[in-house]
Amino acid sequence: MNEARVLALAGVFQALSLVRDLARNGDCDSEAMESSLASVFKLESGSAADVFGGNHGVRRGLRVLVEQVDGDDRDMPLFHMLISVMKLERSLSRHPEINQRLGDGLTGMQRQLQHFPVNHPTILARLADLYSANLSGLKPRITVVGNPLYLQQPALAQRVRALLLAAVRATVLWHQLGGRRRHLFLRPKREVMIARGMLTGVALRG
Repeated sequence: MNEARVLALAGVFQALSLVRDLARNGDCDSEAMESSLASVFKLESGSAADVFGGNHGVRRGLRVLVEQVDGDDRDMPLFHMLISVMKLERSLSRHPEINQRLGDGLTGMQRQLQHFPVNHPTILARLADLYSANLSGLKPRITVVGNPLYLQQPALAQRVRALLLAAVRATVLWHQLGGRRRHLFLRPKREVMIARGMLTGVALRG
């Protein structure tokens, strides 16, 4: 259970680190983005590994988790996004009707996924619309810090919102598996130790 929880937390860190890269640089790791977006549609998966395609699917998130939780050079805008997403997930948990709309919307997109890859502009636009229509009105609103020249581009803004939806989905899973914000502050070494072990396993299999 601990490994599953850390895997879900890595999913949160991965999606948010991709948002950060888009906001600052106008681009991000396409393979990691594909894994994060695909996880949004894994609504009936039996395990965290299934949601993310195993440890390999969130290897970037595992690295960022270790860097941000155990490192000396914490990226504060990223950490602020993390805390805001965790608070937003708690707000969402108090609105079952919004959860239902999100689930219905994602289920309704399954047919499109038979014709388009998960990172296709059509899919990204639908995911961004789902985020805007259902989560933008909840508190807190997620503040994305970056270059306005990038953030004002409609296509990039859609990718940001789609990845924020992926971050919320991973946070829902993390909370279902027993994840709590206090774990990041009171016992972060345990989470980091597990993440390091997962990264070693990914490297050995790679």
